Amino acid sequence: MAMVVTLARRRAAALLSPSSKQLYSGAWILSRGFATGSDENDVVIIGGGPGGYVAAIKAAQLGLKTTCIEKRGTLGGTCLNVGCIPSKSQRPSHSEKEPEPERMVEMGVPEPEEAEESVQVEVSGADRIAEPEQQMGNHSEQEEADADVVLMIYRVIMQALLHSSHMYHEAKNSFAHHGIKVSSVEVDVPAMLAQKDKAVGNLTKGIEGLFKKNKVNYVKGYGKFLSPSEVSVDTIDGGNTTVKGKHIIVATGSDVKSLPGITIDEERIVSSTGALSLKEVPKRLIVIGAGYIGLEMGSVWGRLGSEVIVVEFAGDIVPSMDGEVRKQFQRSLEKQKMKFMLKTKVVSVDTTGSGVKLTLEPAAGGEQTTLEADVVLVSAGRTPFTTGLQLEKIGVETDKMGRILVNERFASNVPGVYAIGDVIPGPMLAHKAEEDGVACVEYIAGKEGHVDYELVPGVVYTHPEVASVGKTEEQVKTIGVEYRVGKFPLLANSRAKAIDDAEGLVKIIAEKESDKILGVHIMAPNAGELIHEAALALAYGASSEDIARTCHAHPTMSEALKEAAMATFDKPIHI
Repeated sequence: MAMVVTLARRRAAALLSPSSKQLYSGAWILSRGFATGSDENDVVIIGGGPGGYVAAIKAAQLGLKTTCIEKRGTLGGTCLNVGCIPSKSQRPSHSEKEPEPERMVEMGVPEPEEAEESVQVEVSGADRIAEPEQQMGNHSEQEEADADVVLMIYRVIMQALLHSSHMYHEAKNSFAHHGIKVSSVEVDVPAMLAQKDKAVGNLTKGIEGLFKKNKVNYVKGYGKFLSPSEVSVDTIDGGNTTVKGKHIIVATGSDVKSLPGITIDEERIVSSTGALSLKEVPKRLIVIGAGYIGLEMGSVWGRLGSEVIVVEFAGDIVPSMDGEVRKQFQRSLEKQKMKFMLKTKVVSVDTTGSGVKLTLEPAAGGEQTTLEADVVLVSAGRTPFTTGLQLEKIGVETDKMGRILVNERFASNVPGVYAIGDVIPGPMLAHKAEEDGVACVEYIAGKEGHVDYELVPGVVYTHPEVASVGKTEEQVKTIGVEYRVGKFPLLANSRAKAIDDAEGLVKIIAEKESDKILGVHIMAPNAGELIHEAALALAYGASSEDIARTCHAHPTMSEALKEAAMATFDKPIHI
C-alpha cells in the first residue's frame, strides 16, 4: 500500500512540478498521432545513442513494433563509441586488486623487462555539460547526424582510458608503497588504444545482440522527416528507404559547441574525440574549458606524463559543482600537477609552426601573453543536434537554443512526434537520455513514465571522482531554506585508509526543520558508485537520520556517507 501511495505521489508531483520538464508553449498533445492502416511500426526512433537504443528496446519489451534508425552503423552513441566507456577503461580504483602482469600489458603498461595562420577566438566559458565533444570543423550533415551516437561512445571510451592511465600512474608512483617493486614502467599508447577499441567493439556488438533478442528492427542510415509519420532514410550502403510509424521519437543527441575561428583537425587542435586517439603522449596539453570533460581528458594525459594547463574564462572550475567541494577538488588536481589559468580569455590561435601558439589575456582585459603547446583540446560544451532532420517541414517547435519543446509526455506540438535526451531541455547526460527514452515509450504504450531532472546524478571521472545529486549549498541559500550541513572526511574512513586512498569527503545538506535531504556531494575514489544511495534517498524524500540509522557494511567507503548523515542530524562516531 505504501508503494502505491508513493508512486501516486510521484506521478502527481511530475504533473505539477515546473522543474520536471519544460512544456512546449501550447496545449498538451495526448493524441496517438497519425495511425493509419499503412503504418508499419508502432514506434520509430531516429538515433541509436543512449536514449534511442534504450527507448527501442523498452518499446519492443512493451509489445510495440519498433524500428531504430542510426547512421553510424554502430549503436551506443558517443558514450559507448568515443566517450564514457573508452575513457574510463584507463582508470582503476585503488580499492580494486592490482593488475596481473599480462593484464597490465594488455592495458598498455609493458612488463618491466620490456620497458626501457592565427585566428581570432573569444572563449565565453568552459564546458558546462558532463558529456563529450564530437569533432568540430567542416563535417557533413550526415556526420553530424551521429551526434547522439558519438556522445555515448565518448563516455565509454573515457572510462577505458582513465582506467589504463591510472594503472600506469599507480605502477609508477604507488606500487612501491604497497611493497611491489617494479624496475621500470613505460606507456605503450598503441596497446592502450587497442584495449579501448576492444572494449568499445564488445559493447556495441552487445547492443546489436539486444536488438536481435528483443526483435527491434535496425536500419543503418541517416533519417529525416517526410511527414509526421514517415522518415526518409539514406542508408549507409547508398540506397534509400522510407520508414513509417505511428509514433516517431527524435533521439539525435547533441553536437560540439564550436568556437569562432578554431578549426579542429583532431591532430594538434582536438575535440574530446581526437583527444581519445592521440598517437603519442603530448609533452604539453592545453585544455580550453575547465568543465567535466576538459578535466577528465586532462587527467588522462596528465597521468601519462603530459604537462596539462587548463584555460578557463570563468573564475571557477566546474561552476555547477558545490563550492566547498569544488575548492577541494581543484586542490587535488593541482597536487597532481594540473595547472589552471582562470579568468583567462583565448584571443587567438596560431598553428603555422610545428606546435600551437595561443594568445591569452585576462577575461576583464589587460596585457596579452602567449602559451605554446603540442596539442590543444577544445572543450567548450555542446549544443542540441537537429540539423537536417527537416523539423521545420513538419512544423515542430524549437526554442532559441534549438531544443525541441515537449510536454510532460515528451510529445512535441506535432501529434505523433516525440523527442528525448539532449535535443530537449534538461541535463545533457547519457543516463538522463536513457530515463527519457524509457518514460517516453511507457507513455506511448499507455502506461505512466517518470523522470525527475533535479535528481539526475552528475559525476566527474577523475581520481578522486566527484559525484553529486540534488542541490548545492549555494542553491539552498538562494531559495532561502534553513538547512544543516554534515560532513565526513575520508581520512577518518577505515577502508580508505587501509587502501591508502583517503583524499576526499562526503557532504550532506538537509532541511533544518524536517531533516529532509536536499543534496549530497561526494569526493572519493568511487564517488560515482557511492552517489546512488543518496539519489535513492532523495527520490523517496528520506531524511539524513534515515541513512544514519541504516546499517552499512564494515569496512566500506559507504560508511563515510553514513557518518556524514550522522553528522547532519546529530554527531558522527569516528571524528
